[in-house]
Amino acid sequence: MRRFILSIIFGAFLSVAVGQTRVDTLLSQLKDMNSEKVFVVSHRGDWRNAPENSLQAIRNCIDMGVDMVEVDLKKTKDGEIILMHDKKIDRTMTGQGAPEEYTLAELKKMNLRNGAGHATDHKVATLRDAMTLAKGKILVNIDKGYDYFDDVYKILEETGTLNQCVIKAGKKYEEVKEEKPVALDKMIFMPVIKLSKENAEKRVKGFDRNYKPMMYELVFDNDSKETLNKIHYTKKTGSRIFINSLWPELCGGHHDDRAVEKGEVEKSWGWIIKRGASLIQTDRPAQLLTYLRSRGLHE
Repeated sequence: MRRFILSIIFGAFLSVAVGQTRVDTLLSQLKDMNSEKVFVVSHRGDWRNAPENSLQAIRNCIDMGVDMVEVDLKKTKDGEIILMHDKKIDRTMTGQGAPEEYTLAELKKMNLRNGAGHATDHKVATLRDAMTLAKGKILVNIDKGYDYFDDVYKILEETGTLNQCVIKAGKKYEEVKEEKPVALDKMIFMPVIKLSKENAEKRVKGFDRNYKPMMYELVFDNDSKETLNKIHYTKKTGSRIFINSLWPELCGGHHDDRAVEKGEVEKSWGWIIKRGASLIQTDRPAQLLTYLRSRGLHE
């Protein structure tokens, strides 16, 4: 019995150690600009097989070897930060109305819906729940979280996950520096640059001159020569490029469904990689992992 108990304790210790080692490895790979690895970022978790923004959706991503999971945030009536994308809970929960109309306890009495709209046994997760689960195991990309920045920062600090969380905003450097300087000093901050805007290169230059971000998220609805030049300009700064392959209007038409449903993988993910992207946010994490591994671009 004593040997059995010791084996359980050792197994739990080893599991934590391996998890911590994986995050450390991911961060080292991100910082190594010579690394050819392409990072898989799963949008709202593995939402095809679990409710979006749920703990199970995050757990699935960890298990399949995804590098980063994206989550969205909202605030409850009693000030709790929860994982939720929409302004209302109608689509994703067995209730109606805005999340800020309910306390966390009231929301916990409801259930999450899956991608087909059917109720499941899963409950809404708090950011604290998510970061506790993700700690040491997977990087986290926070979307729709800048407005709750102070609350988010406190939770990340308390859970010891500041180093593995990416927070982003479509703001100029000067705005972020004035509003949330701690985001630039103590976190991984990712500027979101819409390449259709005339001042796109100016925004990149502002960050590059003053901050040198680890990565830029680039959003573009066409693949014109002008767009390609802007991608190339951003790539030359030495920061990594993050591109969404979720929908055509986010990546100039080189989206997930083109790869998976039409079988045009080289005109989708292959095209994105050729443009210099080393992080791809996808709704098809399993298929993207398979493709990258077949090309030696993911372990």
